[in-house]
Amino acid sequence: MPLEPIELDAFRSFHEHDSFWCGLLLGGCGGQLTTKLYTDRVCHFAHHPGSDGQPHSCGRQARSVNSADHLYVKSAATAWASSRGTRAAIDFAQPDGSPMGSVVDIRLLHKKLRVHLDRSVAPQWDGEHEPVLGVSVPVDQDTLIKRWYVNRIRLDSEGTSRRVRIGTEAFARPTEWFSLDECEMTERGLSTPAVERIVQSRSTPPPSIRVTRRDRKQPDARTRAHVLFRRIEEARLVGAVVVVTRVSHALEALEGADQETQAQISTVLEDATVWLQKQAVARQEMFSRLSDAAAGGDVQETRGLLAHVNAIAAHDRTDTETQTAAAAAAFLAGALREQEETARRLNAAAEAKEEARRRTAWEKANAVARVRTTLRTLRRNGRTMLGTEKGRKVAMLADLADKVGDQLTRSEINQIKAWKARVQREQKPATELPVRRNHAPEPSPKSDRNRNTDTGQ
Repeated sequence: MPLEPIELDAFRSFHEHDSFWCGLLLGGCGGQLTTKLYTDRVCHFAHHPGSDGQPHSCGRQARSVNSADHLYVKSAATAWASSRGTRAAIDFAQPDGSPMGSVVDIRLLHKKLRVHLDRSVAPQWDGEHEPVLGVSVPVDQDTLIKRWYVNRIRLDSEGTSRRVRIGTEAFARPTEWFSLDECEMTERGLSTPAVERIVQSRSTPPPSIRVTRRDRKQPDARTRAHVLFRRIEEARLVGAVVVVTRVSHALEALEGADQETQAQISTVLEDATVWLQKQAVARQEMFSRLSDAAAGGDVQETRGLLAHVNAIAAHDRTDTETQTAAAAAAFLAGALREQEETARRLNAAAEAKEEARRRTAWEKANAVARVRTTLRTLRRNGRTMLGTEKGRKVAMLADLADKVGDQLTRSEINQIKAWKARVQREQKPATELPVRRNHAPEPSPKSDRNRNTDTGQ
């Protein structure tokens, strides 16, 4: 995504109806992302907060600019194969407990490549895949001498993308870099212009020259010895144990040297012996550190040391060294399984949390819809509705308002309060009026005639 605020605004407008998710192939959690705009730092993607408002917990560890290089390699390899009329099958393999993205397997019609983007997995030079090494992956000089060359890969940043470049490294020569379009797949494997030159120079026999008997004179012992002196010095500079051992044997077998040359040979052999002994001690210490790191549960240290010993100490291993390397690889595989299980549990918990959030959001939205539907019903039919039905609906409104009051408008809340008050008034019993008593009528006064009659009796 764009890193500048003004570019992010355009990005948001263009992707208004799109959604973005935390990539599983990047070691992410699969959760939905949002864009974060800043003016004081670079803009970036971020997870939505949890339903409790707390930051989302994601298990992705790699967040650097090269954390998605395996995806760029896949895209570039697919396009490169398509431009040559073929197809490439890509697999993000995870051998020896390596993390996702350390290795990219590319399967073409007749060849297989394994791209090592970091040191997590040691190259297998005699395996079914041709290794292509990242710039951080070491290779010993003995391998360069034996194989003539090694192909490498690097990714350069270009804007917000990454560009793949292929390099060829040979013994005592700097790595030459080429664009992917300059490379081809041949019977030998991945070929660059540098590979073509190396193969041609190694395969073309020297021109035939007719020589006289005098020209056939072999170099004397002194000259041969000095050539071997230079070779052994060059091998020591690059740490090539196998070459130093081989040249030492050649010096020991050299015949015909004069006394002065023989003394020089003895001195060189003594120095070489001391150097080889130091290399043996360093090798032993390296395997000891590897064993301690694996026993101590240090994943990072074990991964780095295992890649190192596989790169520079893969030859002539003792049984103990072989067992140490195998134990370290088994430890890393177990650690990867544990990490995957932890990530699975975290993802399951995150999914459950997200599902609960979605369910709560749906329930709230449904409750708000019921509130608004009920209010419309009361406005239309409230005057003619039976009192019991009206009371039930208003009671439901009051209950829903307690749950989703923050989702309602002020007008809707006021309407609910008004209906509650109205129902309470209607349900209140009428005030009893005072009862008027009916008093007996006073006897009407008697007439004079009756009064006189009574008196006469």
